[in-house]
Order: sequence, then C-alpha cells, then structure tokens
Amino acid sequence: MREIASSLSGGFGRFARALKFPVRDPFAIAGVLIYVVFILAAIFAPDIATHDPNEILYSASYDLAADLRPGQDGFILGTTSLGRDIFSQLVYGSRSALVIGLTAAFMVVLIGSLVGILAGYFGGWVDTILMRLADIAFGIPFLPFVIVIAAFLEPSIWNVVIAMALVLWRDTARVIRSQVLTLRTRGYVEAARISGSSSLKIIARHVAPNVLPLSFLYGSIAIGWAILTEASISFLGFGDPNSISWGYMLQDAFASQALAKQAYYWFIPPGLCIILVVSAGFFVTRGYENLLFPKLSR
Repeated sequence: MREIASSLSGGFGRFARALKFPVRDPFAIAGVLIYVVFILAAIFAPDIATHDPNEILYSASYDLAADLRPGQDGFILGTTSLGRDIFSQLVYGSRSALVIGLTAAFMVVLIGSLVGILAGYFGGWVDTILMRLADIAFGIPFLPFVIVIAAFLEPSIWNVVIAMALVLWRDTARVIRSQVLTLRTRGYVEAARISGSSSLKIIARHVAPNVLPLSFLYGSIAIGWAILTEASISFLGFGDPNSISWGYMLQDAFASQALAKQAYYWFIPPGLCIILVVSAGFFVTRGYENLLFPKLSR
C-alpha cells in the first residue's frame, strides 16, 4: 500500500510540475478543491441522491408530492411543482455540468493549442490561413450561434460542446501563437533545428511543454464558459429536456413561478452551484496568472 501511495503521489507531483500548477496559491487550491467536490458528487450521484431525479413522487396518501418545503416528508430541499425531488436533481445536475464543462474545455484547448502552435511555429501562409480563420471565429456572436445550432440539431447538451469547439478556440489560439513566436527563436530550439531534429520532434519536446500551462489556464476558463452557456441555453428553452442540469432546474423553476411562490430552495441551490464552479475556474486561472505573469502581482 505504501508503494502504491508513493507512486500515486509521485505521479501527481510530476503531472503538477508539467502543468506548473501553482500549488502555493490558496485561490488555486480552493478552485481545485471545489472541482474535486463536484467531481465526487457526479461520480457517486446514485449513492448520494435520494430519488430518481425524473421520478414523479407521491405521498403516503397517494397525493402528488408537489411544492413541498425543505425537510417536509423527508425531502432535503423539497420538491418541484411536478413532484420531483430537488436535491436529487441538484446532485445529478453536477454530472451534466462537468461532462459539458470538461469536454468543452478539452476541445477548446486541443483545437486552440494545435492552431496556435502550428501558426506560431511555421508562420508564413500557415499562420495567415489559421489566423484568418480565428478572425472569422471572433466575428461570430457566441450565444446566438449556440441557439442556431440547437435549432438545427436535436436538443442536446452536446450542442454547447460543438459550439464551443467551433468558436471559442480563437482566444486560446491567439495567446498560444504569441507564446510560440517567442519560443521558436530560443537558443535551444535553434540548436535542435540545426542538429537535424524534425519539426514534429521540436514541437513535441521543446514547444508544446512550454505552452501547456497556458493551455490549462484557458481550459479552466472554458469550463466555466461551457457551464454558463448550457445554463443560458436551457433557461431559454433550447436545452435537452431529457437531461437534468442546473440550467434545466432554473428554467423549470422560472416556468413554475418559483419566485412568486417564494420557493427559494428551488432556484438558489443550482444558481449557487453554477457560481461555485465558475468561481473555481477563476481561482485556478488567477493562480496561473500570478505564476506565468508575476509582474501583474506587483
């Protein structure tokens, strides 16, 4: 067991060093802890949730368990107007949020990093074509673009992932490109090129590892963007009605006039969860900014 624990800690240490994770920044640590809590909630959702989030519940007298207050009849956060358990929806909503957030962030970072590295390293016509594509992406309004995709495709949480992959790589690509433009003139890169190393080998060994922290920074931002976008789309009625998410909960509460009923226990918890996850991404990026750009903290 000690050998397994030491190997795991050593593996995490090497991964953190590769990402240059700001382990001494309390905000970054707080952001990671928030992510860990929601990831655990998503993984163990069937064990944490007390009911099926889509199940319409009834009382012992076979009456619809609708609009119950927190704690009433054993419901932790009460029930919706259709008799669904709010706490169970909140727990299962973390699954949709993290699936969307992590998948969209991975796609944004992957596309943006590849475009930025290729444009910055090769330059010339490659740089011109890729940066003109980035300019086109900058001209596309993001939220209306997601709505158009949702209108033409079947309602799904993957609409947000597709839209982010097609549009939001632009910011990551621009920043990565500017970093690669400085890296390709470094002495060790020139030495590797003179020694006969291929472009692919130079990019893999000398360029990509040095832009990885920047990619991770923009990935943490993309997680928050994806979750906010899904909540906005679901609130507007373009989300997947078969998928329980925090945005769906807010839209359901709004349609049922939860505010007029003073059912704060219905819409405040999902709103707080969205705030926490988005804030976690900000905390992580703040730690990376202080690490990558130390002059900003002076």
